[in-house]
Amino acid sequence: MKPYPSGADSAYLAALTKRVLIFDGAMGTSLQAYDLRAEHFGGADQEGWIDGLVLHSPDIVKEVHRSFLNVGCDVVETCTFQATRLRLAEWGTGNAERTHELNASAAQLARDACAEFATADHPRFVAGSMGPTGFLPSSEDPSLGNITFAELVTVFREQARALLEGGVDLLIIETAQDILEVKAAVFGARLAFADASRAVPIQAQVTLDTSGRMLLGTDIGASLAILEGLGVDVVGLNCSTGPEHMRDPVRYLCEHTHLPVSCIPNAGLPLNVEGKAVFPLQPVPMAEELARFVREVGVNAVGGCCGTTPAHLRELVDRVGKGQVAPREREVDAAPRLASSIRSITVVQEPPPLLIGERVNSQGSRKMKRLLLDDDYDGALEIAREQVEAGAHTLDICVALTERADEAEQMRRVVRKLQLSVEAPLCFDSTEADVIRAALETYPGRAIVNSVNLENGRKRCDDVLPLVRDHGAAVIALTIDRSDDIGGMAKTRETKLLAAQRIHEIACGEYGLAPHQLIFDALTFTLATGQEEWMNSAVETIEGIRAIKRELPGVLTTLGLSNVSFGLAPHARPVLNSVFLYHCVAAGLDTVIINPAHVIPYAEMP
Repeated sequence: MKPYPSGADSAYLAALTKRVLIFDGAMGTSLQAYDLRAEHFGGADQEGWIDGLVLHSPDIVKEVHRSFLNVGCDVVETCTFQATRLRLAEWGTGNAERTHELNASAAQLARDACAEFATADHPRFVAGSMGPTGFLPSSEDPSLGNITFAELVTVFREQARALLEGGVDLLIIETAQDILEVKAAVFGARLAFADASRAVPIQAQVTLDTSGRMLLGTDIGASLAILEGLGVDVVGLNCSTGPEHMRDPVRYLCEHTHLPVSCIPNAGLPLNVEGKAVFPLQPVPMAEELARFVREVGVNAVGGCCGTTPAHLRELVDRVGKGQVAPREREVDAAPRLASSIRSITVVQEPPPLLIGERVNSQGSRKMKRLLLDDDYDGALEIAREQVEAGAHTLDICVALTERADEAEQMRRVVRKLQLSVEAPLCFDSTEADVIRAALETYPGRAIVNSVNLENGRKRCDDVLPLVRDHGAAVIALTIDRSDDIGGMAKTRETKLLAAQRIHEIACGEYGLAPHQLIFDALTFTLATGQEEWMNSAVETIEGIRAIKRELPGVLTTLGLSNVSFGLAPHARPVLNSVFLYHCVAAGLDTVIINPAHVIPYAEMP
């Protein structure tokens, strides 16, 4: 039950805690400055294949590495930006079969160059560059989106394994356009760590346009929430723009994460000059801007992307390199966040609670069930939008139907329909682990999984918690335990706490989840039965919430609120729901599963 391999004890991360590190500049720009001819690329049919120079002209590639090391850079990136099997196949199927050879060779070239310059006082590091594949798995485009998460994981695993074999000190997932592809790259990297019995840090850098969003609309807040959930070691930005358009997103990163932050911009926005891309930002102004990022907001690693030359990096080294600048201490608001593919949201709302809309659910909505039976996903999207307009912060998605056996496929289709059209993060509700897996592998955002419990011993936890851990999700944990001392659904405050403590030990103690990833449901029972057994159940739930929050610091809580009023007259239900919610929030309730339209604000009740 070990968590995925980690490179957290690496020399690279240790160095980042002591000084600001300088990455190299543009590999492509530097290579294009050479008088390259067809033979340098391996023939006329491969002319322009930059990564292919590793195989056909390795001395030129190593010369570029040396040019940046010579001006004082701490880190050089391998010449493998487009060296996944998918990109290499564009230069011929034979080249795709050389994926491992090219990546391992590129890493060794960079390693050899670093060895020439490294000293005991000034080590040099090799970053294995992993760029985009050319696919956008979150996209509805029939061509760009025509790839599965599992296929991408396999592609990145192959590249990462070769880079590790070649001796890289870290993997840098960069110039990311689709955050779901970044997730696949992280999964591939971690599988490669297991293959190689060696882990290195993962540095994940997204690319934003001038509006501050990734190509498919993901903003910096959502990017950070997702990357933090995935457990990467360094977060940052690169490419696309010059530093002037990165000021606000870089500041956001530095103010909202304890992780090291990197910033590797272009030398300005490119200009088209006689059919060629020209990057206008000169070395001194670029270096001065990046030095401000370091000194004023606390960026930990800086360097240059497209258009940056050794001259740019020399100026940057002079200002913040050579070990002369220690990382700036940052004040960080690291509140736990969920994210859709578009934006993030804090789990602990002010005022509480976070509202989880319950109507996009085949088990609780006859309309949703009818739409799913008819494969009407536009109709499901309309329900989701109505819930958000009514005030829901997140949406509980359940597609289970006794009439159909394709729950996993329906979940994929609903998630794909909602994820680019609804800004609210999603909560995936299923009793089947394969359905939860399908949802998490389809969804770009940072989600909630609903749910785990101890009803059948540990099985549900052992099936679902690894998925929650690896995808960085949160999970709702029901206080149900079949052990003799609880006997199923926990009914008293004491048994609710006991069940929560047992799940907490498994989730946090064995699977390594952070407390804020656990959202405990202390269970809501109807008060309309008239049976003595349930007369005090609402009070026990309120006190159970209070006990869980007191005894398990950092965990969150939730309830399926409307159960409390089940069976009562329609006009009475919103009143009881609202009163119960008011007292639960006072006891520490953080989130609630509810139809926002069916609650009357407590203060507005006569």
